Amino acid sequence: MRAPPRPRSARRQRGAVAIILGLLLVVLMGFVGLAVDGGHLYLAKTELQNGADACALAASYELTGAPAIPAAAFPRAEAAGRLVAKQNRVGFQGSAIADADISVGFGSSLAAGSLWSTAGAAAPSSKYVRCTLTRGGFAPYFMQLLGFGANSVKAIATATLTPAQSNCAVPLGVCKAAGTSASSSPPFGLTPGAWVNGRFKDGGGNWNWIDFNPPSGGESELAALLTGNGMCSLNITSPVGQPGNMGNAAAKAWNSRFGLYQSGSTNVTNAPPDFTGYAYTTTDWAPGSNAVGDFITRRASHTPYGSSVAAGNSITGLSISNAYNPTTTVAQHTQYGADRRLVIAPIIDCSALSSGSHTTTVQGWACVLMLQPIDSPNDSMNVEYIGLSSTTGSPCASSGVAGDSTSVGPMVPALVQ
Repeated sequence: MRAPPRPRSARRQRGAVAIILGLLLVVLMGFVGLAVDGGHLYLAKTELQNGADACALAASYELTGAPAIPAAAFPRAEAAGRLVAKQNRVGFQGSAIADADISVGFGSSLAAGSLWSTAGAAAPSSKYVRCTLTRGGFAPYFMQLLGFGANSVKAIATATLTPAQSNCAVPLGVCKAAGTSASSSPPFGLTPGAWVNGRFKDGGGNWNWIDFNPPSGGESELAALLTGNGMCSLNITSPVGQPGNMGNAAAKAWNSRFGLYQSGSTNVTNAPPDFTGYAYTTTDWAPGSNAVGDFITRRASHTPYGSSVAAGNSITGLSISNAYNPTTTVAQHTQYGADRRLVIAPIIDCSALSSGSHTTTVQGWACVLMLQPIDSPNDSMNVEYIGLSSTTGSPCASSGVAGDSTSVGPMVPALVQ
């Protein structure tokens, strides 16, 4: 027996359901595409942002000297930013960030519409650095079915130097001026550009060796700090003590920052030199003050202590042992060099170290230039006091947590946008 025909209304309903299902599939595909392709772009944005942040922080580390930053600092800052940015990856960590993806600009203001100059055209007042990372060619997985093409992603980061809450310092305490009312508060009676003299063996004079962990420590601990990055996470009022006489181990550690090494385990890879080993005494720098400007020029050209120890001695009048031959070369200072002679040093009351407790507290932080290597632990030597490390434009840099305008630590990189 033949079945009766279905009503026309049922056939119409089945057709309507098919249409609605088709439309729902398109909408569903859109949502899936937004979730998957949007997530892909968001991940790429995050990866690029990591590279941009790293670029800006690394570049701003080099912007010392404000409000008049030296012209040589900007190419060095750009090179540092690009180098660090390219250590990051993008696209599910599957693709390296290329040099062409990176743009580095410098500016003196964060105001909207301010011009961002290239390293070669940056003004001396350009205390901000902006890194822009752009990567194109992100093809969608699903949205291309709806006619969408490849997308590009951009990340921007801006950084500058700001006073830190804490810092890393070398174990050399600069004595505040004694017997004057000016010595009770910053800058503690100290004069920028002045050479501060003291004995290497036991401090004395206007600076003193200090122990950051009294009453422990001593020569070996201080030597490790000098070959390394110093003592970190230090703050005002940190207690310090007097470690006693210094010997050959500490002298070798000090000299490594000038690119002078004796045979042994200490070398350019585990005790980096400064960008320059050129030294200053009154023989080659007659004024006996304000050598930091010339030092920065020498650093830009990576000038070594000398073509040999004897050549360096003839320039400085020092008697550095031939056991330090050979000295580092221009190429080695270029490849392995770092900021190793513009250092942070605590400002202390040295008279307190002669008291019964032999301890005192940190009262401030000085930016100091290490002027010369040590020819004998029994000799005296000079360092140059540049100014308080928290002063805007201080050439000294350090690790530390960025603070605010009330912080007294050295200038450290901080993201501001």
